[in-house]
Amino acid sequence: MAAIDPEGQIFVGKGEKAEYLTLKLANRHGLVTGATGTGKTVTLQVLAEGFSNAGVPVFAADIKGDLSGISEAGEAKDAFVTRAKSMGFEYQTDQFPVMFWDLFGEQGHPVRATISEMGPLLLARLLDLNDVQEGVLNIVFRIADEQGLLLLDLKDLRAVLSLVADNAAELTTQYGNVSKATVGTIQRQLLVLENQGGTKFFTEPALKLADFMKTDRDGRGYVNILAADKLMESPRLYATFLLWLLSELFEELPEVGDPDKPKLVFFFDEAHLLFTDAPKALLDKIEQVVRLIRSKGVGVFFVTQNPLDVPDKVLAQMGNRVQHALRAFTPRDQKAVKAAAETFRPNPKLDTAQVIMELGKGEALVSFLEGNGVPSLVERAMIRPPSARLGVITPEERKAIIQASPIKGKYDNAVDSESAYEMLQARAKGQAAPAPAPGPGMPPAPGQPQEAPTGGGLLGGLGGLIGGIFGTNRPRGQKLTTTQYVAREVTRSITNRVAGQIAADLGKSLGGRTGSTIGRAIVRGTLGGMLRR
Repeated sequence: MAAIDPEGQIFVGKGEKAEYLTLKLANRHGLVTGATGTGKTVTLQVLAEGFSNAGVPVFAADIKGDLSGISEAGEAKDAFVTRAKSMGFEYQTDQFPVMFWDLFGEQGHPVRATISEMGPLLLARLLDLNDVQEGVLNIVFRIADEQGLLLLDLKDLRAVLSLVADNAAELTTQYGNVSKATVGTIQRQLLVLENQGGTKFFTEPALKLADFMKTDRDGRGYVNILAADKLMESPRLYATFLLWLLSELFEELPEVGDPDKPKLVFFFDEAHLLFTDAPKALLDKIEQVVRLIRSKGVGVFFVTQNPLDVPDKVLAQMGNRVQHALRAFTPRDQKAVKAAAETFRPNPKLDTAQVIMELGKGEALVSFLEGNGVPSLVERAMIRPPSARLGVITPEERKAIIQASPIKGKYDNAVDSESAYEMLQARAKGQAAPAPAPGPGMPPAPGQPQEAPTGGGLLGGLGGLIGGIFGTNRPRGQKLTTTQYVAREVTRSITNRVAGQIAADLGKSLGGRTGSTIGRAIVRGTLGGMLRR
């Protein structure tokens, strides 16, 4: 018996019969639950090894460092050899292709994202903002979009927040109430995020999801392991990052329906952190992503202690279940045991609730989807022993794997691109850097003149000359004299005729209606500055 049979299944364990996870149904998601020390990490490693052997890349967070051992060959311990023989196969050691990642860049390749990619909803969750503060943050993102200000890192967000605070009175009528006190609160929360290492995460080069979906030369999927021991000191950052990653996969990957095997399997350890105190809008987003990402070829497995940690709407999407032992010491524990038992398809031979409390270490109740997606009867099974090392690898072994990584050097050095902070600094100094026009209701940015100078080379210069002579380049609000008004209208008429003729000639060269449209657009861009009021 092998870890994967010819029909495309992962051998997970054995009770009265062998238990297989069907690859074609792995994108219907899964749940691995159980109390501390009952074998959840071993089950996670067994599943990751099976997916890797099948050519399916895996992403998993490594909370305690135990999962890192999958990168090294295992040891033929007596317990493993004996368990394998009882299941009908010979135990063989193996190791699997691994890429290590770390938000802080210390135990793996740095993982980075931009502020724009994170978006206001997840960023508000990360900063623990209330509804009013989240509303102001949405305004900040809107202003940045309208002014063409790139939000890449935290200093960009700070700069645009300051811009909004400085123009709060003007913005209130267009977007709603914006108070400097609210902006100040968001700034303080950003400071907390910076102290937790947020500046290392929010920068470039941003993560390319294709780097998570690689296979090695033998066709085995890479196991992407996120070092999360330090990250768990900031549980909100941990949960928000993983949800962002899921959302990015959902948005970027194309629809594939139900492939023969997943494109990627995503293990979300300590899943309760994702749902604890989450606002309804965020829970709705999680439910939507989990429900729809299946058609992108991504399988999501939540790993947590208690099935009650997962909301019912999300729990209903989990088709493949592995339940390790639960202990019913408190009323809540008893409720959890009952809830876990009721989520399985009943087996007349088992008292599911009773068995959950009797399971030994390495044992689990198992129910995988089969046939046309129907859950199998719940069975008691012993999880097979993993082939790779079980436990933490040494720093030297980790360093050697990072050095041999196929993406070595790609993310090593952070890049500070020109973005909102630099653009606003340039405007404040009065530099003649081209700047996008302000959005509706938005005053010119600090340092910008009320009327931005126009370019356009010779024609632009001609427009400036005409405007200077006839007074059409006057300051905003200053009335024209009768002579200037007549001069403006005459100039407008002449320019329009010239522009129309140039556009028509250019259109004939480009051909048809499209050419005429392009021609008119080019001419408007070149000559438009001549008649600025």
